[in-house]
Amino acid sequence: MWGTCRGILPWSGYHDSCHLFVIPERSLVRSMHFDPAIAAQQALHRAKEQGQLGSLEHTIVEAEESFSSNAGPEAKQAYERLQQLGDELPEVRAFQEFLIYITWQQATEETIPQHFHQGVKLCDRFLERFGSELVGSATLEQVVDIRNSFWGGLGDMDDPIPEYDEDAFKGGD
Repeated sequence: MWGTCRGILPWSGYHDSCHLFVIPERSLVRSMHFDPAIAAQQALHRAKEQGQLGSLEHTIVEAEESFSSNAGPEAKQAYERLQQLGDELPEVRAFQEFLIYITWQQATEETIPQHFHQGVKLCDRFLERFGSELVGSATLEQVVDIRNSFWGGLGDMDDPIPEYDEDAFKGGD
């Protein structure tokens, strides 16, 4: 199960009948030490090289080229198409990793909560499916780092900042 500790800091753990997988606390406060755009290209290359995209490969490559070479509505449309294709390939680890990284790119292009929520959702799903087999890997470290960055982009949306309420002007201030 993945979640947040009162929405302030992400905490992480994965549990199934055979494994308990917990991400060390030190990883909760680190920033990303990699380039998501490069990581996306590497992940997509691995998926293609391993032949895991099947009959969707041409469509995926075409959508990725549109996403990478355009901005605005065209890039957004390509991004959404890639996300739809990801739903058809839920067990292709490298492609799911690719989707996480391009979601960060989309969030930086169009900074709205929807993209940050999507990023958290993709990371959680990825970690639930593949986390236990990636213990100690750079991939796991990157996904955890980017997940924390997605949470950072959302801030603490559930609980208002107490100091803000205390400092609010009252009456004739």
